[in-house]
Amino acid sequence: MNLFATKPIDRILAESEGKGGESLKRTLSAMALISLGIGAIIGAGIFTLTGVAAAQHAGPAVVYSFIIAAIGCAFAGFCYSEFSTMIPIAGSAYTYAYATMGELLAWIIGWALVLEYAVGASTVAVSWSAYCHSILQDMGIHLPQAIVASPYDPTPGSMNLLAVVIIAVISTILIIGIQESAKFNSLIVVIKLAVVVLFIGLGYFYIDRGNYTPFVPPNVTGEFGDYGWTGVLRAAGMIFFAYIGFDAVSTAAQEAKNPKRDMPIGIVGSLAVCTVLYILYALVLTGVVNYKDLNVAAPLAVAVDRMHDVPWMAKLMKLGSLAGLTSVMLVMLLGQSRVFYSMSRDGLLPRTFSTLHPRFSTPYQSNILLMIFVSLGAAFTPIAQLGELTSIGTLFAFVLVCIGIIIMRRTQPDLPRPFRTPLVPLVPILGVLANFALMASLRFTTWATFLGWMAIGLIVYFSYSHSRSNLQKSLSGRQ
Repeated sequence: MNLFATKPIDRILAESEGKGGESLKRTLSAMALISLGIGAIIGAGIFTLTGVAAAQHAGPAVVYSFIIAAIGCAFAGFCYSEFSTMIPIAGSAYTYAYATMGELLAWIIGWALVLEYAVGASTVAVSWSAYCHSILQDMGIHLPQAIVASPYDPTPGSMNLLAVVIIAVISTILIIGIQESAKFNSLIVVIKLAVVVLFIGLGYFYIDRGNYTPFVPPNVTGEFGDYGWTGVLRAAGMIFFAYIGFDAVSTAAQEAKNPKRDMPIGIVGSLAVCTVLYILYALVLTGVVNYKDLNVAAPLAVAVDRMHDVPWMAKLMKLGSLAGLTSVMLVMLLGQSRVFYSMSRDGLLPRTFSTLHPRFSTPYQSNILLMIFVSLGAAFTPIAQLGELTSIGTLFAFVLVCIGIIIMRRTQPDLPRPFRTPLVPLVPILGVLANFALMASLRFTTWATFLGWMAIGLIVYFSYSHSRSNLQKSLSGRQ
């Protein structure tokens, strides 16, 4: 039993070109990849978590929290960029770990990514349903409570049918093709970027500079995370959820036209655009509304209410939020299906997850199964705050990707690297430290749930996946 056997790079690259089986179509340009990244990043995080993080932990200094989180992402982004040009194949961090740290750690990362993509998509679908229902009510359309809420919501219903419908629509678009999905995503990204930029531009004129004092509220209790600089760090761990998504760009590496050039542009470009927008957004939000008044589910709506001269902004913000959540679900479901595709190709999951549609060349059976399970989660679960749980799974993947770059530079120094992470090993080490610090700032209950999820993953691996692994079979001479 060789739990840490690595998958040879030449074998991975051969599979990415379709040798020995079917392959995904290469149709995505650099701009399409940037759009995918922005589509995944700007969503639930910016529209909901910013206000809560400011109110509970950081005050106006939530701006610093966004910068800290962005730095951690940047270190990881450089490492992702190097890997995605060396190994331009679907699977993202899972594939990179398989090539550097072995099968067991690759499985653990793949299992952790389920928290980011599938669980995250289900949660975002519930939020999308709430925004959609609100817009329909503004139009005079009142749906029965039975089909807009789960049985466990504060105001219970029978099932959240709106959430099921949007998951089904997005899954259908993903099945039809990656190029069509990218075009749909780009349209949505234009809408929500316009809304965010409009809020920043108009909100600037409503800023009360008195709301910036004190910029870093003092920590008077001495407890970690209760304002002060520890509050800034705690808020960074919380709003890290707002950055999740740029790594999903790497899951589409096997569908990029020129991955060696375009993947770094897509990863770093989307991260840079969103960081600038987040900082400006946080400055305007905490300038228009005092941070103490932002501990609400829809802080953006509170800010718009203070802008009395532009009453139409409220409806526009709802549409922007709806567009933001739609693109987040699209990229999350895309990322999850591509990770499962790679794991299935390696024998760690059933063959159905890597079966491609004869016409569309997409893993349609995986899309259908994900649609069913994500829809069930969205239909019957309340809007739980899974942001931290989603964040910890992603941060864990980031830490291992940074470690993987250091290992690859030592074990395979001569391998072609179209993009090279600068200042190795300094940048990867800083990436490990920054992202682990964000993990450490999260609550005990988040860690306990994460470790429980990992334990379930290990049971699945040892009871099913290990004995069916293509790599293990080749090592034992069974194929």
